[in-house]
Amino acid sequence: MSTVLEVNNLETRFETHDGTVYAVNGVSFKLDEGETLGIVGESGCGKSVTMLSLLGLIPKPPGKIAAGEALFLGHDLLKLSAEEMRQVRGAQISMIFQDPMTSLNPVLTIGDQIREPLETHLRMSPEESKKRAIELLKMVGISDGGDRLDDYPFQFSGGMRQRVMIAMALTCSPVILIADEPTTALDVTIQAQIIELVKDLRKNLGMAIIWITHDLGIIAGLAHHVMVMYAGFIVERAKVEELYEHPLHPYTHGLLGSLPRVDEESTDKDLANIEGMPPDLLTKPKGCPFAPRCLHAFQRCVDENPLLQTVYEGHELACWWNIEGDRPRYG
Repeated sequence: MSTVLEVNNLETRFETHDGTVYAVNGVSFKLDEGETLGIVGESGCGKSVTMLSLLGLIPKPPGKIAAGEALFLGHDLLKLSAEEMRQVRGAQISMIFQDPMTSLNPVLTIGDQIREPLETHLRMSPEESKKRAIELLKMVGISDGGDRLDDYPFQFSGGMRQRVMIAMALTCSPVILIADEPTTALDVTIQAQIIELVKDLRKNLGMAIIWITHDLGIIAGLAHHVMVMYAGFIVERAKVEELYEHPLHPYTHGLLGSLPRVDEESTDKDLANIEGMPPDLLTKPKGCPFAPRCLHAFQRCVDENPLLQTVYEGHELACWWNIEGDRPRYG
């Protein structure tokens, strides 16, 4: 299986009136053809900024790519010109955003918005793009697409608008589909339908997917690998089954402990919570960024930020307690 995206040491900064915001701090990962990578972490941890940086969508200024490379099919995305990046976005890498109501243009019909990339990137005629738009709507579960092309976004429900966003993302058969918390604003029934739709599309189209979320429960049956981020750093990365069965980082334990479990013997057990406040990104941490909230932190955690390293085959971790301390071991 070939690698379609390789990101090395990505760093993104924002210069503000209050100082420099260290949003992404040395993120590295690979994405293989047909793979789904889940990226999890609380709001502000750098998940979305990482993806927006790769697509050249962060505002400059105040944003700036301070370091790194992002190799996509042999080309560094971070070195592409604005015109070259426009040829990549939508055509080869597509992104579904969190809120379809603010992502869709309210004064353009659904048909106009789906057909635009078909006519721009694939040079289709109006007749060809209309036929393809109807096919795409049917693909994402809108069977009466021919009758809905002239409708506006406000005439669709939240779940239907998200299906339209997915149809738009698929117009040019992208190599990579980035989904930025696409089910957050939807109820649980519609969430499940959207997740199953994306799984089916991945299976049928063979594209790679990056799914961004703050909810580990969503990606349990969706992702192949999971990357846990905190304060702009990757703190743990593993295969999805491995992460759920043997979480190692205290932050990952906290995320998993906050999820309701249907397999617990007692249903009145309190959910875990992570004490403390998210870090101030205006200060780049000297030690582990999670140390102020970690129950297992000791002096080295305060003094030195651990590097991400392999602790077991296929399981990477950045945590001094797990490397030096009295953590439970397995394997």
